[in-house]
Amino acid sequence: MQSIQGGRVRWEVLSTAAIGVKKVIPGMQKGEWSEVTAIASRDLRKAEAVARELGIAKAYGSYEEILSDPQIEAIYNPLPNQLHVPWSIKAAEAGKHVLCEKPLSLTVAEARALLAVQGRTGVKIGEAFMVRTHPQWLRARELVQSGRIGPLRAIVGFFSYFNVDPANIRNIAECGGGALMDVGCYPVTTSRFMFGEEPSRVFGLVERDPAMKVDRLTSAILDFSFGQSTFTCSTQLVPYQRMHFLGTKGRIEIEIPLNAPNDRPCRIFIDDGRDIFGSGITSEAFPTCDQYSIQGDIFSKAVREGGDVPVSLGDAVKNMAVIEAIFRSAESGRWETP
Repeated sequence: MQSIQGGRVRWEVLSTAAIGVKKVIPGMQKGEWSEVTAIASRDLRKAEAVARELGIAKAYGSYEEILSDPQIEAIYNPLPNQLHVPWSIKAAEAGKHVLCEKPLSLTVAEARALLAVQGRTGVKIGEAFMVRTHPQWLRARELVQSGRIGPLRAIVGFFSYFNVDPANIRNIAECGGGALMDVGCYPVTTSRFMFGEEPSRVFGLVERDPAMKVDRLTSAILDFSFGQSTFTCSTQLVPYQRMHFLGTKGRIEIEIPLNAPNDRPCRIFIDDGRDIFGSGITSEAFPTCDQYSIQGDIFSKAVREGGDVPVSLGDAVKNMAVIEAIFRSAESGRWETP
């Protein structure tokens, strides 16, 4: 294993949220630059149970207690959306670097408040869009930038799952639930990533659950200077995800773009456009990897060596600006500017 000056970055996890326990912590534990040394919950017994299960050294019964631990260098924040900014601010003010689960905030104003805190404290803060560092996405962008499909003109995305449990945090409006915040944020960030710029205007359509009031079906158009991105996301449709990138000469499709598996290779398909039957399609496979390991290690390496985190706080502010504009457009019925 690579020798790391200063050792692995010592992480703690703020809460026993499922995304952390099932995906992020196991991923980070496989990394070369990260060490998960503590976990906190408002229920100490729950924290202790998770710590035993995952082999974490320390368990705390409050978030305040864990932030006062001088041995902790960085926190991963997977709390419910409405708690992302308040606890990320507290962590930053305690001198901890922060990797915050997406969406980083509920509003642009909230995200900018965190940006001000970062400027004052000097800690690193990033948004946990793990897809942005997965090899399949880096390769897809490389192919686009190389001109393999001609100039990129259109992106088409879809991301959905089915969940009608009113007690689920994703179905509670005041907690920042709904399709756009939970899964629509992915085609927003990846569209910006692939076009390499910000959309000048956006248009959105939203259909809300009549009882829970969260958006259960949302579609959007993002207008970039070189083309357009369109996507649909839903919390009440068959589970499905795909991202397509279409140029003047070809097309790229990412088979499992967002929940990339960590137990099998991933694939992208490159179509040279010779016919509509797919005879010009070739594929590239990527060795099995864990996108949470990669995300954690790049962030930790940035802490140790002073580089950039995978998805910066400034980028998170811009992503939230697009999300806000989509919601405004759905209300106004007009194009809106992020």
